[in-house]
Amino acid sequence: MFEKIISKNTGDAASGLPSAPHVEPAPTSGTEANQLVAISAGKRNVLGSDVEIEGEVRFQGDLIVDGKIEGRIVSEGSLTIGESAHIKAEIQCDSVIVQGRVEGNITVTDRVEIFALAEVTGDIRAGALSMEAGAVFVGASAIGTPRNQPMEVNQTLKLEEKKAEVLAESAKAPAA
Repeated sequence: MFEKIISKNTGDAASGLPSAPHVEPAPTSGTEANQLVAISAGKRNVLGSDVEIEGEVRFQGDLIVDGKIEGRIVSEGSLTIGESAHIKAEIQCDSVIVQGRVEGNITVTDRVEIFALAEVTGDIRAGALSMEAGAVFVGASAIGTPRNQPMEVNQTLKLEEKKAEVLAESAKAPAA
């Protein structure tokens, strides 16, 4: 019914009429539709519930998604997945807030927050995890980083490294 048009032009000051908005043409082939989507730098970007994206999404700052994304989301910013959002993607961000549905792995440097009505199916790797009662999380999680590894782990790693060195040297040695 209504079409949202955003224009940076303020119009023709002499005539008092607004200038025509710039409209970018839609991709014509299927391969163009699956290319990288870059969202402009800014403090807060919003993808409404009527937005569907297939491909890779990159952004700066904060992104709030209420629509559908399928593919990959990469940023050093914060991602908020709204209640009506459905994400089928690998997510790599600074922090993620989930209020909707996510299918895919989430890797963040800071924290993941999962709200009461949210559903996450996939693995989570984060510095911190917050999950409200009623939230659904199906997957594995690796939260935080160990302050120091136990002695047994260090010894096992050293043995594995020595085995790899011996195998590499034996592979280089000429056959007799």
